[in-house]
Amino acid sequence: MSASATSVPQVGSGKAPKGKVGAKASQASWVVKAVVWIIVFLWTLPTIGLLVTSFRPTTAQFNGWWNVITNPTQLTIQNYQDALTTGSNPMGGAFLNSLAVAIPATIIPILIAAFAAYAFTFMDFPGKNVLFIVIVGLLVIPNQAAFVPLFRLFNLFHLNGTFLAVWLVHIGFGMPLAVYILRNYMGTLPKAVIESAKIDGASHFTTFWRLIIPMSYPALASFAIFQFLWVWNDLFVALIFLQGEPVMTVALKALMGQQGQGYALLTAGTFVTMLLPLVVFVSLQRYFIRGMTSGAVKG
Repeated sequence: MSASATSVPQVGSGKAPKGKVGAKASQASWVVKAVVWIIVFLWTLPTIGLLVTSFRPTTAQFNGWWNVITNPTQLTIQNYQDALTTGSNPMGGAFLNSLAVAIPATIIPILIAAFAAYAFTFMDFPGKNVLFIVIVGLLVIPNQAAFVPLFRLFNLFHLNGTFLAVWLVHIGFGMPLAVYILRNYMGTLPKAVIESAKIDGASHFTTFWRLIIPMSYPALASFAIFQFLWVWNDLFVALIFLQGEPVMTVALKALMGQQGQGYALLTAGTFVTMLLPLVVFVSLQRYFIRGMTSGAVKG
């Protein structure tokens, strides 16, 4: 008899049939998805409650927001109209002030930090590593520790109460993180592209503007999200250095102080404040993970 005829099936190989493995994997994936959806629902439930409360009249806000299911006719947009137009600091004007603060305080540090990151990555000069360590070390210094000397310094130059003072504070505090993120990301870019540009006679500025900046969009977008959200949601810097010119967070604080009868205006103002940051994050989120992880293992 041939060897194939006398072969005996192996027993106890430890391998499960492919059909059973696929069924178990499919069942596990459904369990994971169900758990994730439950967590997402529980996480967003308080936000849903705040959103419903922002559309309810003041007289109905203490009855429990879930009662709107049985009485949906009580919903109104009056809270949003009052939040945007009433009070000593209406949110309509504060929205424009916040834009005037957030846009320059986001764009300027990106431009400066991009030049610095290029120098730290592709140029050689004495003390480069020491200077980079010093810049990154500034991340551990609490921002609040610098407010008193900055306030006194700006007062000497009559800058307190101006947009320039707030721009300088946000630029200074955001610069170390920007340099760190962009330098690590640029370190992952192919060196062959830079060497080819040098062979073709391109200057550092041409290489930076024509090659490095287009390839660094993910890192630039990641820092733009961080910086914009931080500046937009800032209250402390605006209260200290932007005296008399309300931004969104200051106007939101004023709503809380003026309307002691409930949450209606406060919740409406909160969602008005959240609108633009959500648009910025959603529009740039495809770059966010890529920009934060590309340079994660680079020193």
